[in-house]
Amino acid sequence: MGSSKFAIYPLEVGAGQVALSPIPGRSGAYETDLSAVLHWAPDLVLTMTTQSELDRMGATNFGDDLAAVGIQWRHLPIVDFGAPDNHIKAMWGEVSRGSADVLANSGKILIHCFGGCGRSGMVALRLMVEAGEAPDLALKRLRQTRPCAVETEDQQEWAANPSV
Repeated sequence: MGSSKFAIYPLEVGAGQVALSPIPGRSGAYETDLSAVLHWAPDLVLTMTTQSELDRMGATNFGDDLAAVGIQWRHLPIVDFGAPDNHIKAMWGEVSRGSADVLANSGKILIHCFGGCGRSGMVALRLMVEAGEAPDLALKRLRQTRPCAVETEDQQEWAANPSV
């Protein structure tokens, strides 16, 4: 099986941008994918994969690599096709406030999971809803940019209901 191309899928959210991508290393070359991330120049990166997924793709030190160039990083490990557990929900308030600050200042947030679809789409949708977009319209707009965004009902339920 050949390598897939690493791509970043941005969309406007509030005054800033939110983008989805696969895990760095998914294309077969972590350094090349990291370079693409750094070239896009996010202010904040949200990693939705587990540590074992990062390790498997050669991205074990992704957070350190981002910190070395001054990019904020938050690791919110969620299993593939999963939704936030209580631990992630407890962390979300701080991540949400930080994300809102980045977007309010015309900043850029990169969200990635393994394929750049389900978990990253879920978080992008949540940020869109928290920015004031109607959940159904936000999901439609998100899927115009990334058709595979948000893969399960649990993911959609969490993303569409900021009170959850």
